[in-house]
Amino acid sequence: MNEEVSYELYLKEAAEHYEGLCKRCGACCGLFEKDPCTELVRGGDGRYYCGIYEERFGLRRTVRGNEFFCVPVRKVISGSWAGSYQCAYKKQLTGLRVHTVRG
Repeated sequence: MNEEVSYELYLKEAAEHYEGLCKRCGACCGLFEKDPCTELVRGGDGRYYCGIYEERFGLRRTVRGNEFFCVPVRKVISGSWAGSYQCAYKKQLTGLRVHTVRG
């Protein structure tokens, strides 16, 4: 395997690992603030998903019509938001214990 292919494989595996950390609680999308993003949907498994995940960044609206900019979680991870104590990304960064939300 050449170096370029090896690096591409590493990036793909790292991205899959990082995405796999998410517990799909919906906190980062405003669920616990009672005004979630209009794109937040509850899956059949009781977890929450972004309906436009690949195109999510940029200006969005909440259910109540408030505008906000969806940004990568790495840009806000050092802050706090309603339910942030449940965020698996925050847990990895700070060593906090993550609570799982059940539907």
